[in-house]
Amino acid sequence: MYIERKEDVTGGPARIGRVKFSQSGRSLYYRNLTLQKSKGGKKWNCFDVESGDAYWVSGCKKNGGDRLYCGPVEIDDDVREEYWVGIRKMPEKKAQRVIQGTGKYTR
Repeated sequence: MYIERKEDVTGGPARIGRVKFSQSGRSLYYRNLTLQKSKGGKKWNCFDVESGDAYWVSGCKKNGGDRLYCGPVEIDDDVREEYWVGIRKMPEKKAQRVIQGTGKYTR
């Protein structure tokens, strides 16, 4: 999944990583975070239950255009090969750990 902390309207740190869903589907677990789906939000859809920080979590796009605004996206080691081979269909890049997200909008 694509996980981006929304520090401001133009985004924050972003990662491609594996999340686990709660049985109800209302919560996601990523590393040491518990993210709960929100009913509102502008350019965010989850919040960290401990800190209240807003996050955008979505499936990875095949074209790599996950970010709304340009910036780096780190890829977790445990999903890197799956991301490059299975999602992006670019096996030659499977060692690449960071991509520069072009973004849909400019800052």
